[in-house]
Amino acid sequence: MKFIDILRDHLDTFNQAFDQQITTSMRQAIFAMLSCRTNTERTSQWACQSCPHHADFPLSCGHRSCPQCQHNTTEGWLAKQQAKLLPVEYYMVTFTLPYELRATAKHQPELVYQAMFTVAASVLKEFAKNAKQLGGDIGFTGVLHTHNRRRDYHPHIHFIIPAGSFNKAKQQWHKSKGKYLFNAFNLAKVWRARLLEQLTDKLNIKLPAAIPKQWVVDCQHVGKGLPALKYLSRYLYRGVLPDKSIISDVDGHVSFEYQNSQPKATEIRTLPTVEFLWLVLQHVLPKGLRRVRDYGLLQGSCRKLRLQIQLMLAVAGAVLPIIAEVKKVVAIRSCPCCQQPMKFMGVHGKKHARLTSFIMQKTREPNATV
Repeated sequence: MKFIDILRDHLDTFNQAFDQQITTSMRQAIFAMLSCRTNTERTSQWACQSCPHHADFPLSCGHRSCPQCQHNTTEGWLAKQQAKLLPVEYYMVTFTLPYELRATAKHQPELVYQAMFTVAASVLKEFAKNAKQLGGDIGFTGVLHTHNRRRDYHPHIHFIIPAGSFNKAKQQWHKSKGKYLFNAFNLAKVWRARLLEQLTDKLNIKLPAAIPKQWVVDCQHVGKGLPALKYLSRYLYRGVLPDKSIISDVDGHVSFEYQNSQPKATEIRTLPTVEFLWLVLQHVLPKGLRRVRDYGLLQGSCRKLRLQIQLMLAVAGAVLPIIAEVKKVVAIRSCPCCQQPMKFMGVHGKKHARLTSFIMQKTREPNATV
């Protein structure tokens, strides 16, 4: 059961039902997914080294919302983040946009999502600077999620934060002790005040009259950083719903499974097909918007400083996490005639592929001239 097949079969009905709500980014994502591994304008060409057989294969679309693409991209991101891990405790801080502002976020996603990142990052940096047990430079990675486990629209940003800070003046690492980082209620108060100011005063966005006074920020101790990174990597580059979660498409209704966070049990949700398609496609991000961002000590420009901190912690007796080597997977295709490996010859356009195929065929014929 594949999302792309459901989308292809019900595209006309979906367009009629949600024509006024489909954004340009959504249409681009739909076009990419429907073209994925089916568009023959550009193909990868393969030739067998043991027999005359050759073949062309359509390319993947590579869109970050496509459920059948970007697996290697996700693995690559996770490997880079693993290399940044420090031998300390980690926290996950989650900033959630209240329900009353979600319509505004849907209408102007670029501005609202950018404001969410900017404000949340500034709040964390200021709290770290003023905290007695920190008082220095910290690093953290933020990942934007626009959905909850049921795939409803629910914008929030998860930040993974190592429990410690670096004092550049003293060249010292300050370890945060205990299983407490920041007061979540205080974070929420500052988050609310600054985001509203950012949206109204600086971006001139008109907000609804009824805005709750209490917002939600969650600050949890998550132990070591790797499990949290793996959790965040699930929805980075392969859409919000993997094909394996879709369990049926019967009588105009689609059912998919998800894990409920409270009882930690797998539950099933069933929707009319067009509503299911909208449920998934509404999470397509605007083109060019970065879903994941590194700050402070975890930025790419701080690599040398990060290595210095890792060395300092190792000398102090900390055990550095073992980083499994991630090797790029080389595409392999077997010849259908002789079962021997085929060689990748390159990516070609349609006309070039036909010409190359003709030349390869002629050069294998005895006494042939081209």
